[in-house]
Amino acid sequence: MSNFVINGLLQSRNPLLTFRRFRGKINIQRPRPPHYERARVLEVIKPYYKKPDFSAPCIDAEQAKEMKGKLDNPYETIIAREARNWFEHSDLVALVHVNSIKQEDMFKAQVALHRHNVSVKVYGKSIMRKAVKDTRFEAILPLFEAKTAIIFSPEVQKIKQVLNVLKKTPQLVLMGGIIEGRLLNKNEFMAYATMPDLTTVRAQFAAVLDNVGGKIVGDLQCHQSQLVNLLDAYSKIESQTSVPSTGDGSVSVQQADS
Repeated sequence: MSNFVINGLLQSRNPLLTFRRFRGKINIQRPRPPHYERARVLEVIKPYYKKPDFSAPCIDAEQAKEMKGKLDNPYETIIAREARNWFEHSDLVALVHVNSIKQEDMFKAQVALHRHNVSVKVYGKSIMRKAVKDTRFEAILPLFEAKTAIIFSPEVQKIKQVLNVLKKTPQLVLMGGIIEGRLLNKNEFMAYATMPDLTTVRAQFAAVLDNVGGKIVGDLQCHQSQLVNLLDAYSKIESQTSVPSTGDGSVSVQQADS
């Protein structure tokens, strides 16, 4: 009984599928027209394309560009305001081109700069256009055609530390910078790093002015000092020459040894 149930009732049978080709030969070049109902549906859903004008692509592209310019992204406006604030309150700004670099190496460079109170920011071209347009920093816009990182520091004295970190990271290429509101190229930026700080320069300038003043006073007193020295020497010579008198009224002259 159990064998009957297993073999007869519980046994599953897979259907047999047989694929047969269409009985007639299919003509690809001149196919048979579809059924009437299907032909009606195909005629209704047939797409209709308007023939474009010759200058339509240029006009559409210009209109799309104008519409994109009119659209204001609030998020980009906030980031652009932040970027402008960084430019306004940073005495040292370095513009660095970013080549292909691992995120781990980029993070190490950011940490090394952060230890010296230096920040690294990366902004897109559209954000930078909003940030520096109609400002004194507008000349840096061509540098953002490719990926560019910006290094900000509130202290100009950090320029040597910035150059040391960039030297250890060859993927970051220095293109120029802004120091105290003045745009410098790469050579000027590196030459500025070799200059002493402002306190040392002021001390050197004060020493130069002091030396010049002392030289002027010495030149003005030169003739008087020379005259005094000559008169002093002449008085010493006269003192060495004496004219003693004798008792009978004769005068004897003694010459001093020369």
